Amino acid sequence: MRACLSLFGVALLLAGGAPLARADVTADPWFVAGRQAVAQARAEVGPQKPAKNVILFIGDGMGIATVTAARIREGQLRGETGEENFLAFERLPFTAFAKTYNTDFQVPDSAGTITAMLSGVKTRAGVLGVDASVVRGDFAAAAKGSVPTLLEQAEQRGLWTGIVTTTTITHATPAGGYAHTPERDWEVDAKLSSEARAAGFPDIARQLVEFSHGDGIEVALGGGRAYFLPASAQDPEDPKLTGARQDGRDLVAEWRARNPTGAWVWNAQQLAAVDPAATPRVLGLFDPSHMKFEADRAGDAGGEPSLSQMTEAALRLLERAPKGFFLLVESGRIDHGHHAGNAYRALGEAVELSNAVRHARERTRPDETLIVVTADHSHTLTIAGYPKRGNPILGVVVGSSGEAAPDDKPAKDLSGKPYTTLGYANGPGYPGASDAQPEGSKHLPHFAKSSSGKVSARPDLTNAQTEAPHYLQESTLPLVAETHAGEDVPIYAGGPSAALFHGAREQNFVYHALAAALGIAPP
Repeated sequence: MRACLSLFGVALLLAGGAPLARADVTADPWFVAGRQAVAQARAEVGPQKPAKNVILFIGDGMGIATVTAARIREGQLRGETGEENFLAFERLPFTAFAKTYNTDFQVPDSAGTITAMLSGVKTRAGVLGVDASVVRGDFAAAAKGSVPTLLEQAEQRGLWTGIVTTTTITHATPAGGYAHTPERDWEVDAKLSSEARAAGFPDIARQLVEFSHGDGIEVALGGGRAYFLPASAQDPEDPKLTGARQDGRDLVAEWRARNPTGAWVWNAQQLAAVDPAATPRVLGLFDPSHMKFEADRAGDAGGEPSLSQMTEAALRLLERAPKGFFLLVESGRIDHGHHAGNAYRALGEAVELSNAVRHARERTRPDETLIVVTADHSHTLTIAGYPKRGNPILGVVVGSSGEAAPDDKPAKDLSGKPYTTLGYANGPGYPGASDAQPEGSKHLPHFAKSSSGKVSARPDLTNAQTEAPHYLQESTLPLVAETHAGEDVPIYAGGPSAALFHGAREQNFVYHALAAALGIAPP
């Protein structure tokens, strides 16, 4: 075993690809029910052709309202009315719905949901790669409750694997492919509890670098560079910044030592220069933290790649896999835009996810590659009022305040003020908000205030720039950050075994259907 591992770290890692301590998932009720659901789905659609490759796209926080608004937004950016548009993944031939609740939460988080999608076992909120027996933060129980992931099983079967995200590579969704931890926030050793740190429990960044299933992950692209560098190291993009690790370890250097023929890159130019024929592995960490929103990417000094560019780069390497590949792609900042109450950025991320799916479909063979696009959970975004056809999706409602014919004038509420088509059930865009705003924001809705400085009414949007990048949509319930929502999320699928995706399903069905398509037997 590698140096610097405690008993807990050893239990979580693998020797020769064989788990040292794992939960018996085949006896888990969620796992059993998932296998049965896939068997029933197969009986309903008949025999399905196996898939050589699988690409799982996850739009973090991309509920139905986000899909609809992004569809309209993309069309309007092309000068169309927008409603008739289709996002790239909406053209996939099969659809289903996933129920997203965690075992302990009615409205879920991203850690529990990705564990369901990649392990076949529903679990608690806040934990990754462990079953529901593990209480959040209980590192001593993590080894016994650890569950195998689809990415690990793909590696053990000889497939090549990859992870692409716009968040930190150690964030909940991407980490769901390789990490086993009772706390999703333990991305770096500095964030571990004092007890877990003293016991030598491996943080998520360590688990990525020390991953030893099969021959290891071929490509990992995302943000979170600071979590891999010691506090004494300067960031390569911004010398004023340093790493975040307190243990003194340089995980980038360790990764390079483990992969002497691999490529470590930190900007788009370096990524584009990688020769997949001569480079078997790539680690790309393009920002100290999360990558820039697509709306802000052009202003990045280091030159970050887009989600589409990262997806294409991953496929250039993985498409050479003799036995096939499994690729996880996350558009993670849809979620962050929504939490900030900023539909402009959230929809921009969703449109870029559509672009990435389009590139993936163009680059792969539909008879070999199963493409599945879904979300881990929804958000409280709403599309309401009676705007006329083609009304700017980010604009105020122009039309009727009721079901009468539109009159080409802004609709008014009962106090005589305009309102937007998009809004949030909760979040920072409430009357009187001044500090809760998205990254780089300098503009909030214009709130009416009395002479005492207190909010007297909802904002008058007559002259508000509701389509500006930093505008926050109004929210009904005042919160520092908008929350997730609990309704079912869509699943779109195309390629071999895609017909398995139909009907309303538990979220862990995604794992079982993908495993069936790849011919992966239960552990």
